[in-house]
Amino acid sequence: MVQLSRWKVIVLVIATILGILLAMPNLLSPAQRAALPGFLPKNGLNLGLDLQGGSYLLLEVDVPAMREKRVSNLVEDVRTTLQEAGISTNGLQRETGGVVVSIADAARYDAAYEAVRGLIGAPGPNGQVERAATRLSNNRIRLAFTDQALNSMGASAVDQSIEVIRRRLDSSGTKEINPVRQGADRIVIQAPGQSDPAELERLIGQTAQLTFQMVDTENSVQEAAAGAVPPDAELLADANGQPYLVKRRVLVSGENLTRATVGADQSGRPAIDFRFDGAGARRFGAATAANIGKPFAIILDGKVVSAPTIQGAITGGSGQITGSFTIAEASEMVNLLNGGALPAPLKVEERRTVTAELGADAVSAGALSTAIGFIIIVTFMILAYGLLFGGVSVIGLVLNGILIVAAMSLTQATLTLPGIAGLILTFAVAVDANVLIYERMRDEARAGRSVIASMDAGFNKAMGTIIDANLTTLVAAGIMFVFGQGPVRGFAWTLTIGVFTSMFSSVLVAQVLLAYWLKVAKPKKLPIAE
Repeated sequence: MVQLSRWKVIVLVIATILGILLAMPNLLSPAQRAALPGFLPKNGLNLGLDLQGGSYLLLEVDVPAMREKRVSNLVEDVRTTLQEAGISTNGLQRETGGVVVSIADAARYDAAYEAVRGLIGAPGPNGQVERAATRLSNNRIRLAFTDQALNSMGASAVDQSIEVIRRRLDSSGTKEINPVRQGADRIVIQAPGQSDPAELERLIGQTAQLTFQMVDTENSVQEAAAGAVPPDAELLADANGQPYLVKRRVLVSGENLTRATVGADQSGRPAIDFRFDGAGARRFGAATAANIGKPFAIILDGKVVSAPTIQGAITGGSGQITGSFTIAEASEMVNLLNGGALPAPLKVEERRTVTAELGADAVSAGALSTAIGFIIIVTFMILAYGLLFGGVSVIGLVLNGILIVAAMSLTQATLTLPGIAGLILTFAVAVDANVLIYERMRDEARAGRSVIASMDAGFNKAMGTIIDANLTTLVAAGIMFVFGQGPVRGFAWTLTIGVFTSMFSSVLVAQVLLAYWLKVAKPKKLPIAE
């Protein structure tokens, strides 16, 4: 183990150079970073809300609006189902949580009831159904959401909204943008470094509801604009204000979307390529096969993006959304679509910007605590193992700190006060490996072994313990990262990076430097044996 191997020297030199280059931007001002050559890294550390300030939003999930939308879809499902079955009605009466339909022909009442029952759907994981069909007097049928389903809509909408917001703003999970529930239907969002709550609100507030609906070619757009909108249609417009009359029934929705990417149309302009899952592909294929030669509307957040004519059945499960997109608009929309659609609109209850004044104090306190911890460790190592072996540990410790800062700058992970605690902990973990190695060397030397044999045994026999201890730390950090949020994840991420860098710096640095000392000095006695 104690050999001055060329590959170890090369790896150490390359890692040191890369670490210094990646960590260097943190010592420069923004103007100096901008002036760096293009091939040099320019990213510095991301500081958390507690260190640099940021934006705070309190949002309320509009559960009544979501219930209203779900009931509207239920009404259209009943209307379309009975039309396809050839059953005439005397009208549909919307009510709280459902719809009541009156059947015109009493002889078709049983058939109508069975058709409506088909909309109940399969039971959920807990065995409960979401809808219930009921026979009423005077040839009427009621289809409505159950009380349990209506009550659970709010809780599920908040949970889904939290996950969608997290995916939109922090897909990697390392920026510590941490949306959390507050009360029954509110969400609190803290975004470090985001000084403009309005921009944050704009990104979050887009519901990204993508639907494909047929254009109503049987009725006049002008009459609809004048107020005569058919009950099974709605009047929408595109970005230029061009009105479209579209059927209310949704053929396929963004819930069946599996992937969206930025592409280009036939003219080379930015477009959005998309792909459906199996169920969405089948529904899209069946809908396009049944409506060849008719226009259908691609609708995003209530606005018509485009309304192409169906030229043939689209059975591949993929397609493209074209329009007057810029690259930035297409990229943002792809991010929103991949993040998922919000189940309900969000209303901003409170917005504010958190100043960095308290953050500056926290940074100072964190820097002071890190410096004190570093000095204590350096003092202990030099007093315990002398200038040579203790100095080697200090060099490894300095390189460890550089590599941690470099890795966090490269991954753009967020550093918070808990992260600083993780940083200090990794310093202790780093020298712990050196302590194990040195103590093993000392035991072997006291047992009468030669300098080379003692140093070889120190590295060989301590390595198993070092690896075991670091694997245990990695498992704990992994659990915290997977199940934790916000500052807990920040601590886990810093600790994980520190485990890898400390293994590298404490072991490899000690091997290379001590092997060089052994080659040059050719000692007869191990300095730390006494």
